[in-house]
Amino acid sequence: MKTLKKLASVATLAISMTFGGVAAAETIVVGGKNFTEQQLLTSMTAQYLRAKGYDVDTRAGMGSAVLRSAQENGQVDVYWEYTGTGLIVYNGVKERFGRQEGYEKVRELDMEKGLVWLQPSDANNTYALAMQASEAKAMGIKTLSDMAAAINGGKELVLASNAEWYAREDGFRPFSKAYGFKLPRDQIKRMDSGLTYTALKEGEVDLALVFATDGRIPAFDFVILEDDQNFFPDYAITPVVRQETLDKNPELDEQLNKLSGLLDNAVMSRLNAEVDVKREDIAEVTRNFLEQNDLI
Repeated sequence: MKTLKKLASVATLAISMTFGGVAAAETIVVGGKNFTEQQLLTSMTAQYLRAKGYDVDTRAGMGSAVLRSAQENGQVDVYWEYTGTGLIVYNGVKERFGRQEGYEKVRELDMEKGLVWLQPSDANNTYALAMQASEAKAMGIKTLSDMAAAINGGKELVLASNAEWYAREDGFRPFSKAYGFKLPRDQIKRMDSGLTYTALKEGEVDLALVFATDGRIPAFDFVILEDDQNFFPDYAITPVVRQETLDKNPELDEQLNKLSGLLDNAVMSRLNAEVDVKREDIAEVTRNFLEQNDLI
């Protein structure tokens, strides 16, 4: 009797897994990371694809490494990734590339893993250093080279950085070396990423590490210093889809490319600001964007 019950249990599990696999194959799972911009992209993509008739499930708010692993394992079909992250973090590429070359390289490397990078958007959420616009103007600082010259000339500028970038092999140390300046440790304040904006706004620091498409940059009247030595890699926001998913949904690449073509730094900054500054609902913000562009 126990044997029969055990066999029945195994059979039930097998049937459940079989039907579960079918359901997963018919449903497009849209993933996303755990910060505002990614939550916007997840919501935007899910609403757009549902309007196109797809059955969509979402996996929002995931850590970067977990999300990537989930896509490689077939648990997530599509999410928006950054070219710099794909090259440096997931493929260990240390060589510097221009925008198009970097995209082509990460597309080639990930194609071998069954992941397809579609059309990159014009939104480049790279690292950047920002100042209060009024202070930058008063000091005559427009570029990172101007900043380095000011520091080397005796200006005691204080920098807010998140702990990760400060410690990364491609972070603060090679950055300061590339631009030829040094900051004493007591002029570098390490904090959570979101707090760098607040510290700069309240005048606690003179410089802050920011992400280029963050809506708080225009909202707080910050100015991004031009990376005139092209140190920071390109982080073009791009839809990445499993090849198996594209094979089963032949129109999906064209549809996602259309959405990607609408995104640039100004658009993403505005959408981010509507959430982070105006405190509007993410689903409503993305629905309005899709309606305004006749996508739903």
